[in-house]
Amino acid sequence: MITEFNYQRYLSAKKTVDDRALNRAVWERMILALTGKDLRHPLEVLEIGAGIGTMAERFLGAAPGGEIFYRAIDVSAENIREARERLTVWGEGNGYTVEPSGADLLLRRSGIEARVRLECLDLFELLDWEGAPARYDLLLANAFLDLIDLPAYLPAIAGLLREGGHYLFTINFDGETIFQPPFDDELEAAILACYHRTMDERTREGAPSGDSRTGRALFRHLPAAGLEILAAGSSDWVVFPGKDRYPADEAYFLHFIIHTVATALKDHPEIDPDQLRRWAGARHEQVEQRKLIYIAHQLDFFGKKCDFIRPKL
Repeated sequence: MITEFNYQRYLSAKKTVDDRALNRAVWERMILALTGKDLRHPLEVLEIGAGIGTMAERFLGAAPGGEIFYRAIDVSAENIREARERLTVWGEGNGYTVEPSGADLLLRRSGIEARVRLECLDLFELLDWEGAPARYDLLLANAFLDLIDLPAYLPAIAGLLREGGHYLFTINFDGETIFQPPFDDELEAAILACYHRTMDERTREGAPSGDSRTGRALFRHLPAAGLEILAAGSSDWVVFPGKDRYPADEAYFLHFIIHTVATALKDHPEIDPDQLRRWAGARHEQVEQRKLIYIAHQLDFFGKKCDFIRPKL
């Protein structure tokens, strides 16, 4: 049984889960819009909460040709170090020549030149900088917006886009977590209800910081922030064992999810600690036995910045 957990390994294990989950129609709408852009400058992309760079890999693997400036920010220095190492290996394995250029990485292959800047920077620091320019053609955020107070920060995030710029906000949790096969339904219902509530009650510097139903909430918060929705669709995580094993490192992903729930509730007044340990132990054992199925409901959104703000719904 795993007793120590590493967040960077979790993010790496999550990549294949995200690859399956991302809504193809929403993703292809983004690629089509970028292909049709008439730019007189490099395509400028900002990814917030970039983690270990898996979305940068995904984007550069599918991006239209031309010049790209890709700025990826994350609050964790460990994530950024891992992203730099991963992106170098990924680029060299996918037809790019990769070389450092100051603090950046320069990736070149036929028809495309991408300058990637990986920065240890908190989004809130970026937003607090006076006069942060509305310079970006595309904003990316993957599994991130459900960690912040959307009404407070989404308008400022939208302000980073040029007029007519686009956004792709993916893997936004929407309030449904399912473990199968059934195990003590009453206990698990109480555990998951309390776990979802920890997302709703999370704070940052005394202010709200998260929403367990961010996916559906974005249908009202995006237009209110001046962001038109052009495409939306489900991006559910679905993890189940094949004939012999879970794909890639997805058994570790499942262990980490169980550990995350148990850690969040270890001192919760409504959950008996012995019962929580019993639940977590049983679910970890099911992963080892290749029996656990896990589903989390999420939504993806693609759209563009408007020159007006619609009233709240």
